[in-house]
Amino acid sequence: MIARILHEGQYELPATALANLRKLDDELMERLTAGDGQGFTERRDALLALVRSEGRMLPDEVLRESDLVLPPADITLEEARALFTQHA
Repeated sequence: MIARILHEGQYELPATALANLRKLDDELMERLTAGDGQGFTERRDALLALVRSEGRMLPDEVLRESDLVLPPADITLEEARALFTQHA
């Protein structure tokens, strides 16, 4: 699986990371929907940390289609809500 962190790059993740990735992604969306800023920030940071620690960063010259696109590390709850509202 290829995950892209916006403004950072692409990571190739092993299949063993997918269950934890999905769990954190679901929790992140729950916090976003609930308007829980602190919970959103904690889940965002945990999700990105998982990708960085379990994944292998691909070189910039290697461009592959991303299976998952994740927000940048500095996105706020309000920015994420606006982003999802635009694309809903």
